[in-house]
Amino acid sequence: MKPLPTKAEMRAELERQIQDYLQTGGVVQAVPRGTSGHLDNRNLFGNLGQNPPRQERTPVDDVVHALEARKHPHSNIKKNKRPRKKLLTDDFGEPLRWIWVED
Repeated sequence: MKPLPTKAEMRAELERQIQDYLQTGGVVQAVPRGTSGHLDNRNLFGNLGQNPPRQERTPVDDVVHALEARKHPHSNIKKNKRPRKKLLTDDFGEPLRWIWVED
């Protein structure tokens, strides 16, 4: 794995590139204060505080109920009521007997 350059090495490399540019005839121009790289030189973040008015919400309760009913179509059908076996215990949790219980 190649080691990453340190900040000092990156700074020295940048300085070397600047000196090479200046020695080959490059000229650094002074840019007036406040000039932007944007074409129309306007503040892009100046209108962040202006929010559009809040829109009214559309109620969709009936749609949600329809979807829920479609998810559980058999929830209204009662199961076959068969008696089931239940263990009857005393106050101390000891088993006494089995009984049949209908739900």
